[in-house]
Amino acid sequence: MFSLFPVVMIVAAVSDLFSMTISNRLTVGLALAFFAVALYCGIGLEQIALHVSAGIAMLTLGFALFSFGWIGGGDAKLFAATAVWLGWSPLFEYALYASLFGGALTMAIIIARKMPMPAFLERQSWAARLHNAKQGIPYGVALAAAGLMIYPATPLVPLILK
Repeated sequence: MFSLFPVVMIVAAVSDLFSMTISNRLTVGLALAFFAVALYCGIGLEQIALHVSAGIAMLTLGFALFSFGWIGGGDAKLFAATAVWLGWSPLFEYALYASLFGGALTMAIIIARKMPMPAFLERQSWAARLHNAKQGIPYGVALAAAGLMIYPATPLVPLILK
């Protein structure tokens, strides 16, 4: 059970990096898996409702960011599904890490786009997409990195490890 969240976050990051998409099945599955873990851990309905409210609030915020073109739709949904797992208490720290990682990722990609792409990568569609200045940034990578950073210290983990 402990590894479910990290595995899904890694899959989301890899998917976003290589295809610039995060599957709806992945984000919905992550959010729904929280309920199974919550039941397994004996979390009460009030606490589950708080986790769900964090997810709904972050989905709203994520789609506001999406409407401004700052993140993709898959990123907004991953942000919300992650918030369901984390709940309210570590959410600010998660968003802070995601912003820092996202800023570093964005700067690295902008710098890389100004350099010639190595010949061995030119034939790789994912690398060409990342190198194309008209393409976005795979922000799911930053969201996943932040989630992996925060997850071990969340209140849910000790309950899973019991």
